[in-house]
Amino acid sequence: MIPGAGAEPVRRELPTVADTEAFGEAIGRDLAAGDVLLLAGPLGAGKTALVRGLARGLGVTGAVASPTFVIAREHPPSGDGPALVHVDAYRLGGPDGAVDVAAELDDLDLDTELDRAVVAVEWGVGVADRLGASAVEVVLERRADDTRVATLRRTRRP
Repeated sequence: MIPGAGAEPVRRELPTVADTEAFGEAIGRDLAAGDVLLLAGPLGAGKTALVRGLARGLGVTGAVASPTFVIAREHPPSGDGPALVHVDAYRLGGPDGAVDVAAELDDLDLDTELDRAVVAVEWGVGVADRLGASAVEVVLERRADDTRVATLRRTRRP
């Protein structure tokens, strides 16, 4: 399901939250330890719903909730698969962007998690791209009728 770097992005309409979660679950089945997932979209676009599905696809334990106030949550694997580290970069950077968000992410040592986990970063496009040599990017849009549109692509660092 996840296209290779340089391939045409995958675009899906997701009419319901359940569809968003199912899309995340399908993505999760294609991911392995070391993969970085970058999520973008406005508030209410379905980023956390997508990660709930991603967690099911990976087979990790624990309820998935937005990590906005704790910055990062770790969900251990239920078997031999990778853990999931769920990060929300929304609150990073301080008021008015006075602090370097990428530097704050570096302080979380997320790159050390990559040998055993999938790292999913909400609000991560443009700030967490450097965590891996490549990333899976999901941009979510929310239409007026509450249908979400997801665009999925793989990116590579230059």
